Amino acid sequence: MEKGVRRWLVDISKWNPSRDEFSFLVSLFPPNEHSSIFRFVKFEDRKRAIVSRLLQYSLVNEVLGIPFNEIIIRRTIEGKPYLESVKENSEFPNFNFNVSHHGDYVGIASEPLCIVGLDIVSHFIPRKETPPEYLANFSPYLSRLEWDSIISAGTSDLMLGEFYRYWCLKEAFIKAIGAGVGFRLDRLEFHHTDWSDISVHIDGEESTEWKFFLFELGGKQHYVSVAKGHPRMANKSYKQTLKGSEFEYDEYYLGLQLPNTGFVSRTIEQLIPDSHSVSYNIHRSRSEHDVTEA
Repeated sequence: MEKGVRRWLVDISKWNPSRDEFSFLVSLFPPNEHSSIFRFVKFEDRKRAIVSRLLQYSLVNEVLGIPFNEIIIRRTIEGKPYLESVKENSEFPNFNFNVSHHGDYVGIASEPLCIVGLDIVSHFIPRKETPPEYLANFSPYLSRLEWDSIISAGTSDLMLGEFYRYWCLKEAFIKAIGAGVGFRLDRLEFHHTDWSDISVHIDGEESTEWKFFLFELGGKQHYVSVAKGHPRMANKSYKQTLKGSEFEYDEYYLGLQLPNTGFVSRTIEQLIPDSHSVSYNIHRSRSEHDVTEA
């Protein structure tokens, strides 16, 4: 099952596609994906949207061997992506994935059995409020233990860093179960040892059916977290998309204990299917030529 565990990241901060290159990339996806890309007004948001889709289609193509033009990705009413019409696969009994983007990064994580959630948070400093004022807005979503840990961290920057770590973990959990805004984040309380050996208490009780991983992306003040847990905890709409939500104890814990592979950097070129790589390079070269001529 280890082949179903993927962790990919794309740094979009230095990717500046021309209109021609961007249009070509959009053409790789079915029409229903086009509107979800162009609904964003800002180009930076459109970049994140198209890279998110490139990651999803490329990962499914690599792991399951499905050609780009045969991949069908839908979203639940809460916005959780899922793969439609996949044949039963004993190696990946419950293959699923999750994407996230914030700041300079877009990422994806997949699991063969456990439900998986991914969240990326950019460590930004609020401009219109002081850090304590900004953090106070989120206090209702934090437990007393988490809040005390944040306000006792030291400087404003350290307080923000502590908060973003907790928030990243909470969001990864919510995204794993496919829940929307209706799930109360204060139901979750995270415990850790120097931000490793992370566990969660749900409604005051520790859960042994979840694992969490938190990373700081080197030198760029971004945090990325992965949550993996039992499919039975998926919300109703997401659970209906899964191959299974109940597994024997031994089978589930085999999936839970799979090694958490490290994040691998991917470029846009590496996400293009082989069948379209030549065309993509032509569009990209043409764009670079136009820039040089200008």
